[in-house]
This record gives sequence, C-alpha cells and structure tokens, in this order.
Amino acid sequence: MLSIIKPLVVNVTILLSLTYNANLFFPFSRGKPFHLKQKLIYGVISSFASFLCMIYPIETLGETNFDLRMLVIIIATLYGGLIPGLICTVFTVFFRWFIIGGSFAPVGIIVCVLAFAVAILFRKVFIQATKKILYSFLILITYLTFYIIIIFYSIDFLDFHFYLIYFTSFIAAYFCLIVIIERMIVNNQHLEEAVYLDKLATVSQMAASFAHEVRNPITTVKGFIQFLGQDTKDEKLKQYYPLIIEELDRTNKIITDYLTLAKPKNFELEIVELTEILHNVVDLLKPLAAYQNVALTFTSKEQYHVYADKNHLKQSLLNLVKNGIESISNHGYVTIAVKEAKETVDIVIKDSGRGMTNDELEKIGLPYYTTKSRGTGLGSMISTRLIRDMGGTIHYESSLDSGTKVIVRLPFVSRK
Repeated sequence: MLSIIKPLVVNVTILLSLTYNANLFFPFSRGKPFHLKQKLIYGVISSFASFLCMIYPIETLGETNFDLRMLVIIIATLYGGLIPGLICTVFTVFFRWFIIGGSFAPVGIIVCVLAFAVAILFRKVFIQATKKILYSFLILITYLTFYIIIIFYSIDFLDFHFYLIYFTSFIAAYFCLIVIIERMIVNNQHLEEAVYLDKLATVSQMAASFAHEVRNPITTVKGFIQFLGQDTKDEKLKQYYPLIIEELDRTNKIITDYLTLAKPKNFELEIVELTEILHNVVDLLKPLAAYQNVALTFTSKEQYHVYADKNHLKQSLLNLVKNGIESISNHGYVTIAVKEAKETVDIVIKDSGRGMTNDELEKIGLPYYTTKSRGTGLGSMISTRLIRDMGGTIHYESSLDSGTKVIVRLPFVSRK
C-alpha cells in the first residue's frame, strides 16, 4: 500500500508547487484573454509537470505507468485553453510512447487524449460558470467514467485497493488544484484592485490640491477673451477667438473631471429604474451618434431596478456609450442591452469600433491612459470609480479591429 501512496504524494506535491510557480510567471485571472506568450509558457510549465509525474510513477504494477499526468492535462486545458492543453498533451503522448513505452503504452496514450478531449469539450461552460466546483465535478465524473472503463477492460491485474487509493488521490488532487487556482484568481483580483485604488488615491490627492487654484485664473482669462472678442477689429483675434474659447472650455472640463475624481458630490444611493436612465442616455447621445454615422440602439421591454446614485450612474453610462461612439471612425453601431442574472443586472455596451490590443485593454481605467488623440483618460477612470462606489463592476472585452464590449454589473433590487 505504501508503494502506491508514496509516488502519488510526490505527484501531488509536484502539481501544487508548479501551480504556484505558474501563478508567479503570469498571475491567474478571470475574463482576460491570454497572450500567445502566456499560453506557450503555461504549456511548457504543464508539460514539465507532466514529465515529473511520469518519472515518479507507481512502480509496483508491472509495465503500467500510473501517475497523475492526466490531471495536468485537464487543468492546463480548462484554465489555459487549447494551446497550453495541446502542448501538454502532445508532449505527454510523445514521452509516454517513445521514452517510457511498454505494452500498455497505447492505453496510456488513450487516457491522455481522452483527458484533453473532455477538458476542451467542457471548457467554455466551465470558464463562464459562476459555480466552478459544480461544473468541475461534472467534468471529473465524465472523465473518470471512461477512464475506469478503459483500464478495467485493458488491465486485468489491478485489485480494489489500487482503485481506492489511486482514484481517491486523483479526485482529492483535482479538487485541491481547482480550489487553489480559484483562490489565486480572487487574490490576484484583490491585489490589482488595491494597486488601482492606490493610484486612484494619488490622483485624487493631486486633484484636491491644485484643481481649484488652476480653475480661478482660467475663468478670469476666459472672461477677458470673451470681452475683447465682442467688439474687436483685430482680424487675427476674430479668427482664433472660437478656438481659444474651445480650448479654455476643454481645460475647464478636465479640471471638473479631476474634482469629480477627487470627491464626487452629493453621492446618494437609492433604488433607481435602470431602463429609464438608459433611455435618457440614448436620447442625449443620439445627435452625436447621427453626426458620426453611428447607429445607437437600445431596446428593453422590462424595467430593472438597481441600487445606485441616479446622477452618477447616468454620468458613467454617458461616458461609456460616448467612448463607444467616438471609437468608430465612420459608419458603425453601438448597441446597449440589459441582462438579468441571479443577484445582478448586466448592462452590455457593444460597439463596432477599432477595438483594443491586449496591452491597451489592460490599461483601461488607469490614470492618464486613453486611446483617443485628444483624451485624458479621466472619463473611463471616473466611470470605473463611480460604478465601484455603487457596489458594481466594469469589465472590458475587446480585440483589435473587432470592436469593444463593456459589461457594467450592478446589484439587482427588483423588477416591475
């Protein structure tokens, strides 16, 4: 019995340690697309984990090679996707056939390919699921059913004690890895939020210290320019007068954004009707959309109630929809939809604009970052802060030349 338990303990230790190291290279996250470099590194790390498992197998079962390499393939495919899972599977199959070999090599290859097939089949549902443990249990039961049938009819000298010890270890290691990775994802999100809030606090302190002082002289300059421009005979002043006023107004708006970022005024949470706010947002932005040849649409037959500040929610949604319109150079669409979940309401804003690269996507909402030529990045940052203060979240999905989807998730109250 110890001869079976000891290599399995070594296998489990290998998997846990390499899972931690994989998180150090590229922290696990939810909802962010992987770069090709990340996928390749995850594939290499999982292949190395599979290799270590295969060189520490249960050695008292003849020419068989029982270890936990199939578990590596399942986890790598579920969380990494097609490329890491395929890299790990191809390496494992190659090593099992050409290096280890033996009369049971075909069986070993079949169960490895089966692990990859089951994981890739269920991956989409697993990634989108809110209850990961439930779906991971379904995946495990599906795989183990076929796995046990295959080895039961292919290998006739395995006794009950082997099945009990091996599959108990397999199941325990599987759920342990799922729980650890999910916990790492949550911790990584908390760390990202802490870093983001720290940057937000820095910008807020800066805004509070100099915004008022800068605003006063700008107001004075604007007043004098307007006074001089009324009756002037200077042709150059007449020519550049509108541009000067426009730039002063833009500067004043930037300062206002800083002040809003530092301390939103009159922030009061209450039950508000979401559909009405979205209709108001669409009505306000339809002229801008028409001017840029953008079709702006929103349809909803239901009334959704959320717990939020009405004015600040409206401001946030205006910023997000306006960003979508301005991302389209000529002809396109922006659609707004509302989806109800169990405890939240999702506002999905989708545009057909230029989209963003993975690097740009990761920086959205950071201080001073924008993809606009004349933007400041404060609009997205303010929207993110206001939504967070209302107990909601903002999630961006985008790829270059494929548009952008913004998902605003707010606490659901009721529906009438």
